[in-house]
Amino acid sequence: MKNNHSKSSSPAQQRTRGEKVYNIFNIVFFLVVTFICVYPFYYLLINSISNNNLSAAGAIRWLPAGIHLGNYKEVFGLEGLPQAALVSLARTVIGTVLTVIASAYLGFMFTQQQMWHRSFWYRFIIVTMYFTAGIIPMFITMKNYGLTNNFWVYILPVIVQPFNIILVKTFIESIPKSLQEAAEMDGAGTFTVFGKIILPMCTPILATVAIFTAVGQWNSFQDTLIYMTDSKLYSLQYLLYTYINQANSLAASVKASGGSAVNAAAMATQQTPTSIRMTVSVIVVLPILFIYPFFQRFFVKGMMLGAVKG
Repeated sequence: MKNNHSKSSSPAQQRTRGEKVYNIFNIVFFLVVTFICVYPFYYLLINSISNNNLSAAGAIRWLPAGIHLGNYKEVFGLEGLPQAALVSLARTVIGTVLTVIASAYLGFMFTQQQMWHRSFWYRFIIVTMYFTAGIIPMFITMKNYGLTNNFWVYILPVIVQPFNIILVKTFIESIPKSLQEAAEMDGAGTFTVFGKIILPMCTPILATVAIFTAVGQWNSFQDTLIYMTDSKLYSLQYLLYTYINQANSLAASVKASGGSAVNAAAMATQQTPTSIRMTVSVIVVLPILFIYPFFQRFFVKGMMLGAVKG
């Protein structure tokens, strides 16, 4: 009877006291880490929808107060914002697609023994990770190519990324060679092997490359600062960056355009530098926060499989 009882006991009951203490510590530790990661985004959100006077005074810390959406209405009404959002969306989508394709194909080709001077070209690309000419030579190069004040300056210089190529190459090397050899015995050429054999098996690592590239494209503003003087080609990040830097004057202009406030309700929704900073930050962060969870399972699997050969 005693043996039967011990066999039927659950795994939780079989754990030692030390294991239980360790599990509790793990849970508490990761709850604290999760809170530290999530709270800044929560803080931005509640301050962007709360009474602007309370937000400016630093009184909003845990729960929103005087909830309103006037901040978003005002910020979305700022001049040039729709066009800048379209530019950022276009560069993110086009840039991500082209970078993923280039990374996949080059990563595949660098695993092929028959590639012409394969080792030389691989080292040639890798060495660019360690050496850079700097901003001024890069600007002169882009200007000579006619890419200043040109949408394609957001796309072309970043299509070939050595780090992404290394990830894809390492992942492909973990795929059994027998699959490619079997396809070649059936008469498949290089493009057929790449498109029908290798590419479908690279979904995890390509999703990893896609999320890296999309986040980088969406968050980038320095290239706009360096290469663009045409306001029609400003990215959303750059436009919002300028609005954050000009928050004091922008808040004053919004307040002036709204007329004189005569009651407390109007005062509570009038723009302040703090409300503009909070609202702009939420607008910048939210798209990536919504997209990332859909790629997370591919992201983790791709990083793990691409990190170890074999």
